[in-house]
Amino acid sequence: EVQLVESGGGRVQPGGSLRLSCAASGFTFSTYDMSWVRQAPGKGLEWVSHINSGGDSTFYADSVKGRFTISRDNAKNTLYLQMNSLKTEDHAVYYCATHTFPPYWGQGTQVTVSS
Repeated sequence: EVQLVESGGGRVQPGGSLRLSCAASGFTFSTYDMSWVRQAPGKGLEWVSHINSGGDSTFYADSVKGRFTISRDNAKNTLYLQMNSLKTEDHAVYYCATHTFPPYWGQGTQVTVSS
């Protein structure tokens, strides 16, 4: 059974940092591209970042480029999202997802950016 479990969310002030993790199990993590997607209150899903299976190719939405860094540790079956210089508009539930059709999703982790 495929499982993705996000963690690391919380409440931070604008300008702060958080590191999200996504623990994967039930599939060969190292062979799949992965993504982070977020959903702000009352809004639709927004793709945030993508990383290839080997971890040497990354892509970012313009809204987070230069502030967020996606990475992975295939030995630990874990995906990461380092978020720096957080803004109020980053307030959302963050999900990791497999780059498959259909994708597998985790349950999400809440990121609250508020002063």
